[in-house]
Amino acid sequence: MKNKTLFSLFSFLFFLETNAQCAMCRAVLESGEGQTVAEGINEGIVYLMAVPYILVGGIAYFIYKKYSKLKK
Repeated sequence: MKNKTLFSLFSFLFFLETNAQCAMCRAVLESGEGQTVAEGINEGIVYLMAVPYILVGGIAYFIYKKYSKLKK
């Protein structure tokens, strides 16, 4: 069970390529000279998007674990 959880967590976090910018942000950032700013903004958006899902998933896991112990 522990291996499945770790595998699913790592496979969720390590996508090959994710594009999290809205169309307006992407147009403004791509019109600039350097692409490093656009990549940095994109990585920041993905990070901010992933953290709440990980926290909610962790809380749900601990609640499930607690209730499964109570049923036994």
